[in-house]
Amino acid sequence: MKLLSFPLAAAFAAVLSLTACGGGGGDSGSGNASNPAATVKITDTVVGTGAEAAAGSHVLVNYTGWLYSASAAGNKGAQFDTSAGRGPYEFIVGGNVIQGFSQGVKGLKVGGKRTIVIPSVLGYGPSGSQNIPPNTDLVFDVELVKVCGATC
Repeated sequence: MKLLSFPLAAAFAAVLSLTACGGGGGDSGSGNASNPAATVKITDTVVGTGAEAAAGSHVLVNYTGWLYSASAAGNKGAQFDTSAGRGPYEFIVGGNVIQGFSQGVKGLKVGGKRTIVIPSVLGYGPSGSQNIPPNTDLVFDVELVKVCGATC
């Protein structure tokens, strides 16, 4: 009987830990946190004709971000942020935003719109952030409004 008690206790502890951290069956995230080769998925919905966002560019974008959900239309689960009502967001491509967002905006031309799916490892990873649970993939709709000089 002693041989069975340890495996049963270990299995029970594993089940409890999954329930405690929400790891037992949600559909947010896709497990890319352990995949350093993960890449963003880009789908252009409108091809822009203006200046192109490149690494180091100061840009203005309109965006809306959702938690990735395999069961939601367009994989857009719960919305966690948007620039609507606040005006365009300024940032430096490759600078002060999550890596996947910069990768997704790079190459976009002014007037262009795209949907960007960012794996967790290129987003907020295992730590998460405010309204974003750990190891959650993200979906953004982004419109490039302007490529600026030193500042916008």
